[in-house]
Amino acid sequence: MEPMSPSRGRGVAARLSDVREVWSLAWPTVLTMTSYTMMQFVDSLMVAKVGMVELAAQGNGGVWSWAPMSFLVGVITLVNTYVSQSLGAKRLHDAASYAWSGIWIAVASWLVLLLPLAFFGLPALFGAMGHEPRVQELETQYAGILVGGGIVTLAGKAMSNFFFGIHRPKVVTVAAILGNVVNVVGNFILIYGERGLPGLGLPGIPGTQAYGVAGAAIATVIGTFVEFLVPFVVFLGPKLHAELGTRTAWRPQWGMLGGLIRTGVPNGIQFSNEMICWALFMSSLVGRFGTDHLAAGWSVLRFMHMSFMPAVGFSVATASLVGKSIGAGRHDDAVRQTHAALTVSLAYMTLWGIVMFVWRHDMVGIFADSGDVPAEQVARIVAIGGTLMICAAVFQTFDALGIIYTGALRGAGDTLVPGIATVTLSWGLIVGGGLALVAWFPEWESTGPWLAATAYIVIYGLFMAWRFESGRWRSIKLLGGAPEPAPGLEPGGSGSVGSGS
Repeated sequence: MEPMSPSRGRGVAARLSDVREVWSLAWPTVLTMTSYTMMQFVDSLMVAKVGMVELAAQGNGGVWSWAPMSFLVGVITLVNTYVSQSLGAKRLHDAASYAWSGIWIAVASWLVLLLPLAFFGLPALFGAMGHEPRVQELETQYAGILVGGGIVTLAGKAMSNFFFGIHRPKVVTVAAILGNVVNVVGNFILIYGERGLPGLGLPGIPGTQAYGVAGAAIATVIGTFVEFLVPFVVFLGPKLHAELGTRTAWRPQWGMLGGLIRTGVPNGIQFSNEMICWALFMSSLVGRFGTDHLAAGWSVLRFMHMSFMPAVGFSVATASLVGKSIGAGRHDDAVRQTHAALTVSLAYMTLWGIVMFVWRHDMVGIFADSGDVPAEQVARIVAIGGTLMICAAVFQTFDALGIIYTGALRGAGDTLVPGIATVTLSWGLIVGGGLALVAWFPEWESTGPWLAATAYIVIYGLFMAWRFESGRWRSIKLLGGAPEPAPGLEPGGSGSVGSGS
């Protein structure tokens, strides 16, 4: 019987070496994911200065704009897996073709799915939810702009996952930081207009119009375009073209497209299904208790993003490392790398759980006390959010399990069973369990659905841990044929691809 964990019996020095190996690739990825989170966090803070109705509308609009795009992002994320396995197998000429395959999927999806959804689907969807008229108007605007500009999000994901796959995440990190700067500046101009923020002594720009929530969405699209443009320029640059033939690999490779779609669809279902369940959770289960519960819930979720997105960065790095190790036929290395990433993520997210519990009311108060909200309403939002933050604190450690092990399984190409498990657990617990607690214990208000969500995250994390440690992913083969050199780079040569630069 094959040993469950090659990490067992290794000394502390060896395990620290594993952590350093993972960290060398993960830190730019963690910084990138943290940058994405900060963009959302700053968006929410700036929108909260307009009002709690606007904050609730932004939260609903954001989650329902991301729900359909998350399926496509889930498919395109497999670019990382195929590129990293190609890197490990010395099939570097395939890397650029997989990146272009991701871009082709992005363009086709935008034309066929996202544009019709932005113009027709979202207005009907929000109209059926029964929210307050002003909330409905604003959330429709916000989501429509994000989905209509979704082409830059999807193409950007193809580029970022290509660079993650060739172990050059710093390119994506620089792009994310620049995108954040553009987003913040755009937010200030487009949200507040010429009024600015007089309470903070920040004047606006004369003659500019205040677009409020819609302005935040426009600024996000512009910032996301910058995040796509920077790596795309590097991708087409002379260095990568000489190594990988990036400018000549643009023609669709139907076999690669088919493989990416075949493996990516279960991952996309996993992404989108979970997002749809969370969207129903917030807008329907939590939303039925009113704007204060929505505002409190979204405040907690913003801090949750700050807790789990660095772990998502480790998950992305884990997928890249696992993919490369599997491509090179070193399965035990993949296990060691996964355990190293898990060690760091468990420590980080457990610490966040402690912070969330101890300072829960102060954290929610950052969003609730915008200056224009009555003191009684602020106190109510803080009280609600403090209770919900306890739920978030409880599941932090289990969330780390699910995030890291899911990334490792994705790097191995094991997406079908995790996808089925996600669909089953999310509908059964987040939606089904949430509905049951709302019906059976209505006096718990939004705390009931949050307890159901806590159960989901705990069970999901334990299942993904079992799936990876069972070793079933070892039999999955994504790449066929013998390794071939990339243009201008011999297998095993000293080229810079995969150097982490």
